[in-house]
Amino acid sequence: MTIAAVSVFCGAQSGGRPEYLEAARELAQVLVRRSIVVVYGGGHVGMMGALADEALSRRGSIVGVIPRHLMRPEVAHRDLTELVVVESMHERKRAMADRSDAFVVLPGGYGTLEEMFEMVTWLQLQLQDKPVGILNVEGYFDRLLDFLRHAAQEQFIRTEHWDLLIVDHTPELLLDRLEIHAGLMSRSHPVRVHPRHS
Repeated sequence: MTIAAVSVFCGAQSGGRPEYLEAARELAQVLVRRSIVVVYGGGHVGMMGALADEALSRRGSIVGVIPRHLMRPEVAHRDLTELVVVESMHERKRAMADRSDAFVVLPGGYGTLEEMFEMVTWLQLQLQDKPVGILNVEGYFDRLLDFLRHAAQEQFIRTEHWDLLIVDHTPELLLDRLEIHAGLMSRSHPVRVHPRHS
């Protein structure tokens, strides 16, 4: 299966290392080079801003999805291919999921992790059939992945669900793996009904 659009979850902060912003820019470059539409949270600062600005500088197609309460000028990016304004954070996630064939998670904080875990939960419950990938920049997610292994060892995550998160260190390899998984998932035909609430 060829991925036509990818939702990217990432922070509105820049993080403490220049490698984080560089990873956002590199991901944007790879997505544009592959003619993949970038779908993201619609902001113009931090990791989100770096992703969007790089995609735009390379004439890529980038769609922002932002709740109305975050539309104030210092938050929303005004130069996107398309800016979709929704009424709530829940609606934002549904809209991003509907517009994408896969998800990529970059470093971020509570919001980024919440978005990632919701998509993985929907995947586990067969409420969506699109793969979720982590770009593990500078080992940012190492401790989280260690915790998830611990949760699996303590039998709170089933063995068959352990590989729902696809982890790699470079955008090229991660997208290659997401395409393989997207193809496998499209043939398994899970129920495609999005929940109305988190």
